[in-house]
Amino acid sequence: MPQKSSYTDIDKKYLPWSVYQEELYEMGLHDKKPPFTTVFDEWQPLAKERLSETAYCYAAGSAGRESTERRNTEALGRVRFIPHMLTPKASTRNLEIELFGVKYPTPILVAPIGVQRLYHSEGEVAAARAASKLGIPYIMSSASSSSMEQVAQASGDGPRWFQLYWPEDPNVTVSMLEAATAAGFRTLVVTLDTWNLSWRPRDLKNAYVPFYHGVGDQVCNSTEAFLDKMRSLNLSPKSNPREVGKHWVKHIFPGSQHGWDEINLLRRHWKGPIILKGIQHVDDAKKAVEYGLDGIIVSNHGGRQFDGGIGSIEALEPIVDAVGDKLTVLFDSGVRSGVDVMRALALGAKAVLIGRPFLWGLSLAGTDGVVHVLRCIMADLDLNMGLAGYHSIKELTKKDVYWKV
Repeated sequence: MPQKSSYTDIDKKYLPWSVYQEELYEMGLHDKKPPFTTVFDEWQPLAKERLSETAYCYAAGSAGRESTERRNTEALGRVRFIPHMLTPKASTRNLEIELFGVKYPTPILVAPIGVQRLYHSEGEVAAARAASKLGIPYIMSSASSSSMEQVAQASGDGPRWFQLYWPEDPNVTVSMLEAATAAGFRTLVVTLDTWNLSWRPRDLKNAYVPFYHGVGDQVCNSTEAFLDKMRSLNLSPKSNPREVGKHWVKHIFPGSQHGWDEINLLRRHWKGPIILKGIQHVDDAKKAVEYGLDGIIVSNHGGRQFDGGIGSIEALEPIVDAVGDKLTVLFDSGVRSGVDVMRALALGAKAVLIGRPFLWGLSLAGTDGVVHVLRCIMADLDLNMGLAGYHSIKELTKKDVYWKV
């Protein structure tokens, strides 16, 4: 089963990451341009022009008045650096990291996002293929619109990560974990903040949630315990996709929270690393250590689940101070550029998940669009590291950071 580093298989033409800058300028000599803009803030408006209103709103929308989403980006912008000069070693950078015994060429991961066939005909397959090309983990969502087997094949021989929306029924949970294991997934990301869908006005005004339309329900085809329940109701994903979709929503977003004592169920049925996604409070991070978790992702779901929260980056530093030496701390929410990645790394994250930006790239150009977005972010990170005087990720610490008021 896949568990080796995809780093050894990466197409070396992508390294160093800053080479993308040279490639783009070279294109100009031949009257060529990149697949679409390199301006970070222009990706979303371009994707909006291509997408249906329902698809765009589902990706762009957040909870309530969307204040948490705005806080994410605003708070990241407050983290500023004080560059070092005359640092020859920074002329070349080493962005390599190691997570759970596996080496990667960059500290960037592809975040779990479901229903990607709303954004491109190949959906998750296209995004997973892009991640494989770059040698980084693609985290498959429980709400995927592609099957586990399709995503596993597109991911190649590298490590496979699976994100679990934790069902209320333990039999369905175990069945999902078994199916993911059989498909070669070895790292489990358990999302804690989406046990119920939040009040999302953009979706509600369209009276639209994709699962009710049979999109994002493909994992149920690999979940025998769920299929058994559907058979007892004389329903099948092929014949009754919308009815099955409604039932699937009730299982993966059950409307009730699990407790810490239930972590043992996951551990009994999952042999690899287990990471909790959605941690914002220091006390919860300490609980994760107490219960023997391998890692946490400091995340507020990009502002999609709770309106009125702090920016995710504001939660990162105190959590790293409390537990950073006891488990692996990852970060997401609000990351839009390479320097945003650099900010999270400086405050103690070991790696950073990219969410909405890669989805806009997928909407614009499929696999090539995802590769373009990720290479832009990686090149921005690489170049900013050098310009600030850093050679390696390990040198990035909060001593050279201050918070702008």
